[in-house]
Amino acid sequence: MSILVVGSIALDTINTQKASNKQLLGGSASHAAVAASFFSKVNLVGILGKDFPKRHLKLFNDRGINTEGLEIAPGKTFRWECQYEEDMNKRQTLSTDLGVFADFSPELPKTYIDTQYVLLANIAPALQLQVLDQVKKPRLVVADTMDLWLNTALPDLKKLLKKVDVFVLNDGEAMQLTGEDNVISAAKKTHKFGPKQVIVKKGEHGSILSGPDGLFIAPAFPLLKVVDPTGAGDSFAGAMVGYLAGTKGGIRNNLKKSVVYGSVVASFCCEGFGMKKTVATSSADIQKRFNLLKKSAQF
Repeated sequence: MSILVVGSIALDTINTQKASNKQLLGGSASHAAVAASFFSKVNLVGILGKDFPKRHLKLFNDRGINTEGLEIAPGKTFRWECQYEEDMNKRQTLSTDLGVFADFSPELPKTYIDTQYVLLANIAPALQLQVLDQVKKPRLVVADTMDLWLNTALPDLKKLLKKVDVFVLNDGEAMQLTGEDNVISAAKKTHKFGPKQVIVKKGEHGSILSGPDGLFIAPAFPLLKVVDPTGAGDSFAGAMVGYLAGTKGGIRNNLKKSVVYGSVVASFCCEGFGMKKTVATSSADIQKRFNLLKKSAQF
């Protein structure tokens, strides 16, 4: 089955202590869509400026991603620049130019409204709600978020969570949302806002899935070197939903595996700037790393 991915599409400039790369394809929807495309067909929704490089559009098309839902508007594409410290868990935003993204109002093509799997990648909760108002009876709705929306759009976020099946957030966000100082307590308390399944991302320490079947602790794939972690969380969510949409056996039966596949695809994202390593990865590479992670976690 296909999945619907909506979020930001950006041109990123990523600076680390060792290198700098400009005009990389970035944004929550871009990373999520590319990651999902390993497992299922993708219907992409987003907004671009007329300056958006054709090579990036070609990348989407080459991966079989449906770009019918991309709006090309007069003006500049959303641009973002950051600087990573030696500790790659710490970064500083140097500049943000929303461009045409400032006026983004997602409208789904008619061919998208029956999509059964919906991934609301990280954008304002009001826009995520706007998308949900247009889809017809989706089988699964997954939403991602960030601390910005907890600080500036909490009422909209709480409204959204009542309509979401799976909520993805990081450990700091989970504790901020719930007021808990323990990540397990925060994961469990998040269910009170509506989602049956809650996934708490913990970066290099993996993730926690909390749901009706209890807790599942998923490890991250151990990397010897992290080049650029930008987009890893979006890649995690995209691969997870893509796997669920593209695999037989039901959502509940495949949810744990989907989280591990999400971790694996995110690990490839971290090994190159932007999506350079992700798009150079094969399905065989992903399966090999999945098998290694599975073996290392068995006891």
